[in-house]
Amino acid sequence: MKIFTPLYDWAMRVARHKYSAYYLSFMSFAESVFFPVPVDVMLAPMALAKPKSAWYYAFLATVFSVLGGVVGYYLGYAMFDSFVVGIVESIGYQHKLDIARSWFTDYGIWVIFVASFTPIPYKVFTIMAGVMAMAFWPFILVSIIGRGLRFFLVAGLMKWGGAPMEAKLRKYIDILGWVVIALIIIVLIIIR
Repeated sequence: MKIFTPLYDWAMRVARHKYSAYYLSFMSFAESVFFPVPVDVMLAPMALAKPKSAWYYAFLATVFSVLGGVVGYYLGYAMFDSFVVGIVESIGYQHKLDIARSWFTDYGIWVIFVASFTPIPYKVFTIMAGVMAMAFWPFILVSIIGRGLRFFLVAGLMKWGGAPMEAKLRKYIDILGWVVIALIIIVLIIIR
């Protein structure tokens, strides 16, 4: 079933749009606060479409993602009980916040690094960092390092791969898409 190929083609068209840098910046910010789709979905095609701008795109993704993380931190710190709890419960993320709280207790600041670099939902940990009143500047520093490593790695791989990578990615995008979905399901089963 080919559902990822049309999505990939759409992402490549958006990546070549003259306002794509603005879209990426907004998506990076929103993903760190509430948006469920990872930034890489837009960053990778943009770096493929315009390899000369790959580092610029990685920089934008990093900066706006960390700014979104600051908003998430603030929501957790100042508005958790009055505003965030209701939203978290309505979308069924309460158990994810409970897991995040226990990870913070066990691993401290390293949780922010792991969440900022891996596909673990960074937004959950930005909010929990605020709830737990984590030191703000270390939170920012670790977020910059983790998010930067991730986004510059993605952009670098796409820049390095260039047109041959784009052709191979398009050829195998449906297989990769289904593999990613299967991995997400497996991780959710393990976490529960």
